[in-house]
Amino acid sequence: MARPDKAAAVSELTEQFRNSTAAVLTEYRGLTVAQVKTLRRSLGENAKYAVVKNTLTKIAANEAGITTLDDLFNGPTAVAFVTGDPVESAKGLRDFAKDNPNLVIKGGVLDGKALSADEIKKLADLESREVLLSKLAGAFKGKQSQAAQLFQALPSKLVRTVDALRAKQAEQGGAE
Repeated sequence: MARPDKAAAVSELTEQFRNSTAAVLTEYRGLTVAQVKTLRRSLGENAKYAVVKNTLTKIAANEAGITTLDDLFNGPTAVAFVTGDPVESAKGLRDFAKDNPNLVIKGGVLDGKALSADEIKKLADLESREVLLSKLAGAFKGKQSQAAQLFQALPSKLVRTVDALRAKQAEQGGAE
């Protein structure tokens, strides 16, 4: 029978997996406490970085319906649970790993889909959600402006054509 403290830890980890949009597994072997503290700050406000026990975390992930991470639970493991923009946290992990080669990104999960370490690095190369949304809004606004100009151009071209026809008829009528 499981000890109450282990059952509580599994329950808490299960909830974190369920409430997170993404979870990234890392190996932190060789990092100092100060470096881990710096890493936690670099992930942003919408991420929690927790050093975990592999067996308990594997059970919790499976209870949350995530079985694709089972092979990654070996060696010293820590999980970044992301509740906000996963791109921001992926950038924080990537940038920290560049400066601290002891941090190894093992892989993760995003909205239930397994991600390799390379896919997490590609995710980090994306622009943030806010930037992408503002670009999308700008594109929509640009298309609306083009449509408005087109709709405005048709009647004004019609008016110029009618005026040119009148002028031509007046010339022909005056020449007769």
